[in-house]
Amino acid sequence: MDGTVLVADDDRTIRTVLTQALTRAGCKVHATSSLMTLMRWVEEGKGDLVISDVMMPDGNGLETLPQITEKRPGLPVIIISAQNTIMTAIQATEKDAYDYLPKPFDLPDLMKRAARALDLKRRAKPTRAMDEGPSPAMLSAREDLPLVGRTAAMQALYRLVARVMNTDLPVLITGESGTGKSLIARAIHDFSDRRTLPFVVASGADLEGMDGPSAVLSRARGGSILFDEVSDLTEEAQAKIVRMLDAFGDAAPRVMATSQRDLMEKMEAGRFRQDLFYRLGGVTLSVPALRERVDDIPLLAAHFLARVERDGMALRRFSGDAMDLIRAYSWPGNERQLENTIKRLTVTSQSEEITKTEVEIVLGNQPAVEPLMGMGDGDKLSASVAKHLRRYFDLHGGVLPPPGLHTRILREVETPLIEIALDATGGNQAKCADLLGINRNTLRKKITDLDIRVTRRRKLM
Repeated sequence: MDGTVLVADDDRTIRTVLTQALTRAGCKVHATSSLMTLMRWVEEGKGDLVISDVMMPDGNGLETLPQITEKRPGLPVIIISAQNTIMTAIQATEKDAYDYLPKPFDLPDLMKRAARALDLKRRAKPTRAMDEGPSPAMLSAREDLPLVGRTAAMQALYRLVARVMNTDLPVLITGESGTGKSLIARAIHDFSDRRTLPFVVASGADLEGMDGPSAVLSRARGGSILFDEVSDLTEEAQAKIVRMLDAFGDAAPRVMATSQRDLMEKMEAGRFRQDLFYRLGGVTLSVPALRERVDDIPLLAAHFLARVERDGMALRRFSGDAMDLIRAYSWPGNERQLENTIKRLTVTSQSEEITKTEVEIVLGNQPAVEPLMGMGDGDKLSASVAKHLRRYFDLHGGVLPPPGLHTRILREVETPLIEIALDATGGNQAKCADLLGINRNTLRKKITDLDIRVTRRRKLM
């Protein structure tokens, strides 16, 4: 590690530990307990990286971020804070922090992030435009905070999440598959005053039997209950939830629900109980689809690249035209599809820079079927598949795709089919095989051949 690091923290022990660790790693270190001193160093041109606490004797470290950016564009700042709240993370994001770590932090992890920041600063071009967005590690500090994005839609979602965090209002989270609805529900619980209490995901199967609802309440013990994909629940399950909510006592749990479908439309069509709709809809959080926030795609791509690197994969980056293609793609599977695509690219890429051709091949191997919410009632699946297969051929610019197309297309259709069927049956392979109409041994072989993960499957029915 090479460079000069400016450390600002009012805790002498933390200053000492960071100074010793960074010095041993080969860095020069200037440490202070004063933001005024830190800003003087910044103005004098000292430092290649800033590591700053939030609450300081003479001010707030977050409030100095705009000043640092104005005086030293491109100088990365890692925020460390004992205020482990979603608002701190959100504010750090809004004010262009390079990274954010809660206290107590893991020293090796902080050192790795510092090394990455110094390396990226050293490799950055002096003429790099400020509107290109934050560095590749931006917003990757909190693996338990799934809210990554700087568009107006995501900023509005951030603020609403922060406002409902510690209220007792029920929360309905809507959005397409793959947008991270369940992760947001989990973040609301984990950053709330109920974080030490249980977080229970309840499905229709959990409500079966006379003791189902009481068992769910017993597991929750005043924590949070998430009804996942309530639009798929049967009339009987919906009625049980209504009775459960009406029977809540003083130690009532926080209630949240997710839905891919428009519950208002289902209610008006008589397919969802009106009394349950109004009980669940205290606050509605609408998670935008990825195609509705295209400017967040580079941020998410950087977030996922940083994640796979921390998992031991080689460092990768996208070429300019490769990122243009990533931005232009429709991403019907949203963030989940983007993450899986990037994982595949980190494995298949031949060099540190992922090229446009490599992206074309991977995207071409996963024809995008339009998401359910975006399809018209008269649309046929075959027509949608044909449209995207045609797009796959067009991606190759008049040159035939690589041989083996039939096998690749079948694999790309089979994989989501089996994954969705497993989700719908709660990971029960016997039920899944019966649903698909294939032998159980055949299903097991396909799961192995297609490298489908069968753990943590949701129960949707």
